Amino acid sequence: MNLEVAKNSGPFVPSCSLHVFDFFSDALKLWYEQHSSLPCSIIAYRDGVGDGQLQALIDQELKQMEANSDTDHNLLSVRLTFIVVKKRINTRFFLKKPENGILNPPPGTVIDLEFVKEGTVTPTRYNVIHDTLYLSPDAVQSLTYTLCHMYYNFSGVIRVPAPCHYAHKLAYLVGQSLHQEPHESLSKHLFYL
Repeated sequence: MNLEVAKNSGPFVPSCSLHVFDFFSDALKLWYEQHSSLPCSIIAYRDGVGDGQLQALIDQELKQMEANSDTDHNLLSVRLTFIVVKKRINTRFFLKKPENGILNPPPGTVIDLEFVKEGTVTPTRYNVIHDTLYLSPDAVQSLTYTLCHMYYNFSGVIRVPAPCHYAHKLAYLVGQSLHQEPHESLSKHLFYL
């Protein structure tokens, strides 16, 4: 993989020729080196997608991954669930109790059918946009909630699943400080925390 530093002194910007599938493919190669087989399934959380970018994500990133999977027969057997994480939403929630008035709902509250349009808690929204694992809503919700407890540097609950927060930390470090692709020897370590 070849990343190029942007010509200006601003944040690190990858070359336009770099595609999401390159990262996906490299991660699978690393997995194969360590386990001598491909994983049977992958669950990917994708953060940083605005409402206007969702269709482009489906048309470009997912199509690119599917097209490249078709050309590599080893990848055809890997089942994929792709979940988009959205933090910037206007909906707010509250819990109304007769004895205590209005409170914030407890962490892990899931609202997947009906909701109110006023309140205080800032929620995180998850959209499953591709699922060849055929996960139930309960399985996605349980996994997502569990991953929000698994961030290495914090013993509490974070707002997004740990892999999303790790990706954000890595992107910030590369863009603001390193200005180049990290050395390959660091790929198995959480050096960016």
